[in-house]
Amino acid sequence: MTSEVTEVIYEHIPEGWGVEKLIDCTTDGNISYGIVQPGQHEKDGIPIIRVNNVNNGQLVLDDVLRVSSTIEEKYKRTRLEGGEVLLTLVGSTGQSFVAPPKLSGWNVPRAIAVIRPKEEIGANWINICLQSKPVQHFLDIRANTTVQKTLNLKDVRDIPIPIPPKHIKQSIEEVAVSLANKIELNRQINQTLEHIAQAIFKSWFVDFEPVKAKIHAKQNGQDSATARDGGSAGNAGAIASERAAMCTISGKTDTELDTWLQTCTPEQRQQLTAAALFPDELEDSELGPIPKGWEATTFGEVSSCFDSKRVPLSKRQREQRQGAIPYYGATSIMDYVDEYLFDGIYLLLGEDGSVLKDDGTPFVQYIWGKSWVNNHAHVLQGKNGVSTEQLLVFIQNTNIAAYVTGAVQLKLNQKNMKSIPLVKASEDINQQFQAIIKPLFAKYRQCSEEIAHLISLRDALLPKLLSGDVTLAETQLETEAVA
Repeated sequence: MTSEVTEVIYEHIPEGWGVEKLIDCTTDGNISYGIVQPGQHEKDGIPIIRVNNVNNGQLVLDDVLRVSSTIEEKYKRTRLEGGEVLLTLVGSTGQSFVAPPKLSGWNVPRAIAVIRPKEEIGANWINICLQSKPVQHFLDIRANTTVQKTLNLKDVRDIPIPIPPKHIKQSIEEVAVSLANKIELNRQINQTLEHIAQAIFKSWFVDFEPVKAKIHAKQNGQDSATARDGGSAGNAGAIASERAAMCTISGKTDTELDTWLQTCTPEQRQQLTAAALFPDELEDSELGPIPKGWEATTFGEVSSCFDSKRVPLSKRQREQRQGAIPYYGATSIMDYVDEYLFDGIYLLLGEDGSVLKDDGTPFVQYIWGKSWVNNHAHVLQGKNGVSTEQLLVFIQNTNIAAYVTGAVQLKLNQKNMKSIPLVKASEDINQQFQAIIKPLFAKYRQCSEEIAHLISLRDALLPKLLSGDVTLAETQLETEAVA
């Protein structure tokens, strides 16, 4: 295949390679989109993969829509078996991934195309080509943006796919899959770190579990564990309640605790030192019962807002100011520029309709270091004894959608944001919590920076490999350096 489209996408194709249209790389000679009108969610319906379930080529299955089997039956042509390449056509266009076997029996909506590659070409190779910068640029300039960014299936079908000799293709796939696996591993680590921080926050600051454990132990008096620990009758209740809090924090029973203390990590032991700091009483407040000595306050009282410093940049300005500084806009990094507004650790909280998710919840982004932020997000830091990391975990555990307003365009204004109720713990508890989560977020930042480096390496290497500008030996040296 030789065409103007090929020349537009690729500067040149190495000698000995072939080129095929994407449509000619499929088993059925067809690329289709899925269900046009999925209808309402049905609990026992057929699950479908939507654009919001795809994040930078990774599956996010926290919120899955299920459609009626009657509707899905009409779209058997796009019913998944696993091994297909899925490509987003609407909204966040151009994202692709290989459907894993666990999606067998699922389907897709109108916004996603299903590609079934020939066995000799393979899904991994098609996905590598679709994610290469030349193809991404081709799709971006051809997307229709009149109402909502949309890809035309005709353009997708005509995408030229370079076909190298089998041994070269296999080697390039190994490089690309290795980088993808490293990126995914770091993403999984970050997800685990976030879940740990959120679980501790919810237990301490939302459900007050250590406090309630102490109250329950005090009400029941001295137990057998207290007798083993010793102590006078006067402090027996205090010892029992503290041990109960330790059991709650560690997730161990009283009989398991002593054995666990001998094998737990220093980080886990550090969490247990907080047991002595929690009160053993609740008191009334305007937010309901809260731990004694804690404060019913608002989000605005524990956060500094830097909205006046946000400066939007047009697409043309961004193109003229290319650099290494991330430029944050709607839901993520929009570009990289050569200047920065913020240098430190901040929380971005979505402000207007362009950044709200389907359920009306604004996006939340944790940033550190130099960055530029436009006018679509509140820029925040913690204050009055509350860290920025703690603000992030608080927001992730809060129904922010309840504070979003607007009849035409949904919006989280600064007044509503600052009014969000918050229970502020005593200073020693806050310090202990921050001592626990700061290392988690330090690791989170490390993994995120490695992800950014790996993506940059991938985006730089793959176009060169696909054009023959670098050898596989040179690529191996670069990828081994980040192993």
